[in-house]
Amino acid sequence: MVLAGFVGVLLIIQFVPYGRDHTDPPVIAEPAWDSPQTRAPFFRACADCHSNETTWPWYSTIALASWLITRDVMEGRAKFNVSNWGRPDNEGDMPRKPFRTAKRRPGSPCRSTPKPVRHPPSGSS
Repeated sequence: MVLAGFVGVLLIIQFVPYGRDHTDPPVIAEPAWDSPQTRAPFFRACADCHSNETTWPWYSTIALASWLITRDVMEGRAKFNVSNWGRPDNEGDMPRKPFRTAKRRPGSPCRSTPKPVRHPPSGSS
């Protein structure tokens, strides 16, 4: 009886339209990447949430998953969006922590995490 109620609720929430509009806004500008080797790991690991070029997984149209994924993408774009490069409200810098420790919900569409590039401190030889 409880299982039937749970399945019924899952079926009903499929009719809630939130999280299914996967129309990405246009790309305004992109950073001048120093090389394709810099751009590639970003687009492999971060661009789904931090650009207007999201690759939406198949399950992003199924309620509950669609709500969570849409929220993650909206939050990521609001914090930093490489597709809006150069806009004053989108100023960002490299993350303070290495990429591999970035906050990410289990099941979010990020597929891989690049290892951070360590640069020597300024003034050292």
